[in-house]
Amino acid sequence: MFENIISGFYEFFNFNSFLYMNIGLFLGVIFGAIPGLSVMLCLVLFLPFTYSIGPIESFMFLLGIYCAGSYGGSISAILIRTPGTPHAAATMIDGHPLAEKGEAKKALKIALEASTFGGIFSALILLFTAPQVAKIAAKFGAPEYFILCVFGLSVIAGVSGDSLLKGILSGCLGLFISTIGMDIISGTFRFTLNNYNLYAGLPLVVVLIGLFAISETLLKANMKIGIEKETEKDHLGSGKITKFEYERMFPPTLKSSIIGVIIGAIPGTGASMASFLSYDRAKKSSKFPNEFGNGSIEGVAAAEAANNAVTGATLIPLLTLGIPGDGAVAILLGTLMVNGLTPGPNLFKEHGVTLYAIMVGLIFINLFMFFQGRFLTKYFAKVTEIPKEILVPLIVIFCFAGIYSVNSSIFDLKCSIIFGVIAYILIKLKFSTIPILLGMVLGNLTEMNFRRSLIISQGNLSIFIKRPISLFFILLLILAIFFIIRSSKKAN
Repeated sequence: MFENIISGFYEFFNFNSFLYMNIGLFLGVIFGAIPGLSVMLCLVLFLPFTYSIGPIESFMFLLGIYCAGSYGGSISAILIRTPGTPHAAATMIDGHPLAEKGEAKKALKIALEASTFGGIFSALILLFTAPQVAKIAAKFGAPEYFILCVFGLSVIAGVSGDSLLKGILSGCLGLFISTIGMDIISGTFRFTLNNYNLYAGLPLVVVLIGLFAISETLLKANMKIGIEKETEKDHLGSGKITKFEYERMFPPTLKSSIIGVIIGAIPGTGASMASFLSYDRAKKSSKFPNEFGNGSIEGVAAAEAANNAVTGATLIPLLTLGIPGDGAVAILLGTLMVNGLTPGPNLFKEHGVTLYAIMVGLIFINLFMFFQGRFLTKYFAKVTEIPKEILVPLIVIFCFAGIYSVNSSIFDLKCSIIFGVIAYILIKLKFSTIPILLGMVLGNLTEMNFRRSLIISQGNLSIFIKRPISLFFILLLILAIFFIIRSSKKAN
């Protein structure tokens, strides 16, 4: 194994690998940071450019986009309260309050360092334990996925704000939104109002931009600009992170990296679940839980470490079993096949050196993401210095351009505006909009795997307790609910 790693290092270490890697990183940050311009869109747009270069250079370019896109989503989440990617919503909970307190540079720096740590951690796990982790992930079936999703939905309690009841209601609204469109199991249409635009459901990016970007612009439009200018003289902050803050950040960053690797190695779960679970775990174990939601450095670090730890872990089932973990990794699967590398158990035997070169390269991708981020952070942070009367229209223009780029649909623009108005009303009524996103992200996966489990067991619910992994997650869920009820009673 170590001989393959050394051979892979020599195979990877050339000028072209570093060149394409850094181009991919730069593009990934841009597409991740601009709401509506997703990492998937970036990968699809630039995929044809990889056809004329070798497999290692291709992967360095595409993995650069993939990893930097995960980090890039935090930039807009922190600076303008608009997540560039769905999983950056967890970062936004504490990142934006930090920016509002005049610590924009610090928030961006924490996000970058936690992302780098999570990315390198998952790259090392991929490098040394990929086949072993893949064997465990392969044991997950529909019952395990369902219980894992329900466990993920329990996080709603941690992001509900001051009222658990309001958080649950918001989560239920998100679950309802996820049912709009064609039923995956039966093929029937639900809640479409005979409108063909709703047959495929509501695109996540449309709802995401409506919930956070449009609602935020409406809130900003009501603010008194004259007063705001007076309080924004030192809005960037020094960006300095103290030794005590690093000591606070390290435990949640490490724990979240582990959670991100576990979630990422299970196909079909995704970074959103990992970031919210990690955020919730960090809040429960923190000595300063009251800071969460008001600018907690632990919250930012936990969310960012988790979503970037997913990037390396999603390659584990891809390279060992030929199973893509999400849509972006499915594009990487196509890149493997274009270069004559057939994913599956024999891939390491037939192309071991190339694969180890890619895995070694992933470590360098995260290192160079850190260098690029450190250089660009001071420029990103200056967004907060733009006057609101200029910034708000710019946000709206970018958001509308991003929404239209998804399906070239005016209907999507209308839907996003509607969700923006709904979110604005909910915020005024002291409802949190984060549970809506969480319910929508996990809704389809939860319903699909519940119904598949019942089909497999012919309607027998005992399937969920007969399987060891499923039973383990049920016990975790019961424990989580117990702590939620106990903390709710203490609060009252």
